[in-house]
Parts: sequence; C-alpha cells; structure tokens
Amino acid sequence: MQNHHHTVKFHELEAVKNKGLSKEPSLDDNLIVHGDNLVALKALLPTYAGKVKCIYIDPPYNTGNEHWVYNDNVSSPMIQQWLGKEVAREDLSRHDKWCSMMYPRLTLLRELLQDDGVIFISIDDTEVHNLRAMLDEIFGEKNFIATICWQKRYSTSNDTVDLSTTHDFILAYAKERKFDERGKARPILNRMERTAENNKMYKNPDNDPRGLWRPDNYLCNKSADERPNLYYPVVHPKTGEEIWPKKTAVWRYSKEKHGQNVKDNRVWWGLNGTNKVPAYKRFLSDVGGVLPSTWWTFEDAGHNDEAKKELAIIFHEQEDLFDTPKPVRLIKRLVQLATDDEERFIVLDSFAGSGTTAHAVLDLNIEDSGERRFILVECEDYADKLTAERVRRVSKGVKGAKDEKLKKGLGGTFSYYELGKPIDIDKMLEGDDLPSYANLAHYAFFTATGETFDPKKMKEKEFYIGSSSTYEVFMLYAPDAAQLREMALNLDFAEQIEKKFSGKAKLVFAPACFLEEFDLRDRNIRFAQLPFEIYRLAE
Repeated sequence: MQNHHHTVKFHELEAVKNKGLSKEPSLDDNLIVHGDNLVALKALLPTYAGKVKCIYIDPPYNTGNEHWVYNDNVSSPMIQQWLGKEVAREDLSRHDKWCSMMYPRLTLLRELLQDDGVIFISIDDTEVHNLRAMLDEIFGEKNFIATICWQKRYSTSNDTVDLSTTHDFILAYAKERKFDERGKARPILNRMERTAENNKMYKNPDNDPRGLWRPDNYLCNKSADERPNLYYPVVHPKTGEEIWPKKTAVWRYSKEKHGQNVKDNRVWWGLNGTNKVPAYKRFLSDVGGVLPSTWWTFEDAGHNDEAKKELAIIFHEQEDLFDTPKPVRLIKRLVQLATDDEERFIVLDSFAGSGTTAHAVLDLNIEDSGERRFILVECEDYADKLTAERVRRVSKGVKGAKDEKLKKGLGGTFSYYELGKPIDIDKMLEGDDLPSYANLAHYAFFTATGETFDPKKMKEKEFYIGSSSTYEVFMLYAPDAAQLREMALNLDFAEQIEKKFSGKAKLVFAPACFLEEFDLRDRNIRFAQLPFEIYRLAE
C-alpha cells in the first residue's frame, strides 16, 4: 500500500458553475470537490502541493457502525475481494482494510502540506494505535507534536458496559519540525488568546506602573552539581542576610541576571518584604498567549451535542444528519493553532462531511479579519445538498441563528468541482478523450518539475505553461488529434523562445521535434515528447 498513490491517475477537475458561490469558478478560490478523496487529492497536487498550511480530517473511526466501504482499486488479488463491500464489526480484516484505505491518503496529504504545515486527525480508541504507527512512518516520529484529548460529551452514557467513553483523540503532526542546536523542537503552533480566566492570577499589590504581574518561581529544578553557576547567595534587601538556594534546586537566574532583575525591580520579597525566598515579577504585558494543554474540555472546544444543534439551526428542515459531528469551536481552535490572520493560509479537509471546517474558517476570518481559504473534499452524494449547502447558507446568513455573525452571514465564496476524466496516456495515443490544454498543462508541469502549477502564468496562445526553478516550460499541444499530428518543435519556435527567454533553460513538451540534438543544446532547450515523456525530470 505504500506506493498505491503512485498508481492513481491524475484526473481533470471539472467546475460546476451553478453549485458554487463565485461568479467564475477558479482553482484559486475556496474549493469544494465532490469525488473519491484519494483521486481528488491526487488531482489537487499540481496546484496545491506544498501549499496547504493546516489539514484537519475526521475519517471513519472503523467502529463497525459507520457503514464505510473500501473502494480503492488496488491490483492485489486479496484487496480486489474487498471492493464495494461494507466494512462491518464482525469483519476480521477490517483493521487491515482501514489501514489500507488511510495509508495512501495520508501520504498525499503530506505532499500537500507546506514545510511548516500541520495535520490534525480525529480518531478514537479503535484505530488510534494503528494511525499513530502509520503517521510515524509517513511523517516521521520526530514530527509528532501531541495527542489532544477532546471531551466530546458533557455527561456519561449508560449504554456502555464498563466505562463511559467521553473523549476522542486528535493526533497532531508537523510536516517538517525545526530543531535548535541543542536538539529541542522549535514551536510550530500558535498560542491561544488569553481570557479573563487566564489573567485572574495577575495582580498589582505594589502599584507597579508597568501594570499587572504575578510572582513566578525564582528556583529551578537543577541541582548545584548540575548548574554550579546558579548556586550562589543573594542578599535580602530588608535584613541584609545572605540567602542561599537549596543544593537540590538552585536559582533560575545567573548572578549577573539577578543583579539586572534587582535593578529592574523584578525581584519580589513579599508585600512587607519578609519572604524568605524571592519571586520573579512576571508582567502580563511580557507574556504572550496561553500555551494550550492536550486536555480540551467541552467548555473550551464544544461537544457533539453542540455540533448537532449547530446543524439543526442551519438545516432546520432536517433531523439527525450526523451521529457524531464536530463543533465549529473545535475546528476553529485547531485552525487558530496552525494559522494566523496575516496570510491567505489554506486549510484542507478531505473527509468534509457536513462542512464544519469551511464554517469554522469563514467564522474565524470574520473574527480576526483573516483571509484563510478552505478546500473540502467529500466523496458521498451529499457533497452538494449538505456539505456545499451548509457553506452556502452560512455564507449568506441563517435566519434562525442566535449568533449575530451567522444570522447576518459569514460571507465568502467557493467554487464547486467534480472529478473529471483521468489523464490517460494510452488513450491520448489513440486520440481519444484528449484532456484540455489547461488540464494537461497542470499534469505535465507538476509531473516534470515537482513544483506547483500556477494557471495565472499560463499563456496558451504562446504555448507557455510556466516557470520552474530550473526551466521555462512550454507545451505544444491542442485537444484535437488532427492538430496534434501537425505540431512539432521546429526551428521557428526554438528561435522565438530563445529570443524571448534567453537566460533560463527551456523545457518543451511536443508530439515531435524537427531539430537536431546539437541545435537543442546550443539553444539550451530540452525536448520532451508527448505523451511518452511526462515524468519527473532530473535536475
């Protein structure tokens, strides 16, 4: 299964104009894609490889109650027997099927992440051990961030045998963690915004003009043997007595830093100056956001019932759309950890379900004036009537909503796409089902260069499809068999592009070439024959 994603053909993405909210569909817009998520993720690679900042997915938990079907058409005879069959609780191979379904999708999701991107995955006890093992293999153990434990219920359930499960897990991994010279991981997540509850420990008993502060420990957990430079006496300002730290817990600050702390009035001996050990005055103005813990209560991140009520408000005419939907607050919290409002960060959800991720992104953008974008992929038939419809409704406004933002409408647009035909090289040779110029340009550019394709740079009339770090890339092609038979890289075209693009090497895709190898070499042109030579080029 490690290489199954390589066997999946690139597919065209076909815009369905009347199902989106944009005047003109665009792959640069918010996106909702209907189709198998493995195929859809592969189709998104040419445009979005290395560009997604945050991924959240809520895959089937494989509890035996979800009625999911394994449909990846792998050539293995054993796996062929799984196709189209529901994976039930009594299925002895259900864990194998689940891992086989997840592995290629996780691999493609990693390719879509930018280097400082983060993936969050909801899961429960059924598959958390298998998921952790796969993520360690695909992302690397060093890129594990944490396992978040989310309190999904506010009360226990009486329909369980021994212990009532009130939590889900959310596994968090980075694509590529950075480490300092000591091997300590650098922060990759944002801190949470401070609340009144977080700030209540900050006081100002001495009326310091710098404002609220709290006393912080002046001792650390190192011994005198470990840190001899931190084992020294400090003078008590009231008694003049020398105060030594414990040999098992020395001062947190060096002698020089302590002297600076005294000058800055940051050493606290109590309101009457009678404390036996000093504290450090840590000002509220000096601290940033709150470092979140791995225990997320329903008060902070919502619960399943809250999510059901959110759906009931939006789809008041329908009931019980999902058994265990995720609340907007949970997804917003994850997106806040991974993104900020300074860039057009992309948030992707390839198990989109009821569209909560898009709702959360739009809501957060209203909250902090951000410009985050979302990409949703949903394979089920409800992609239009539920997933996309939720986004339509929350964008335009929900009349019965108590939340004023939701009532007014969160704004935003999206383009709706269906998976189109596969780009099939064999059929191209026969002149059948020829892809459009833009779709083949996506495929050829990404496959050859390994870099994302920018459709805004493409100039079809000039046969120019973009610039990579190594090449200016051209493609002599038309989706017409008769025209293709007449197209070739000839001297006129070579001289034309040599004159216009004199610096960088040129890569030209074409059905034929009428130039000798020395002509190509002298003009710094590399020829790749369509359709045979669409593959990753060596630098």
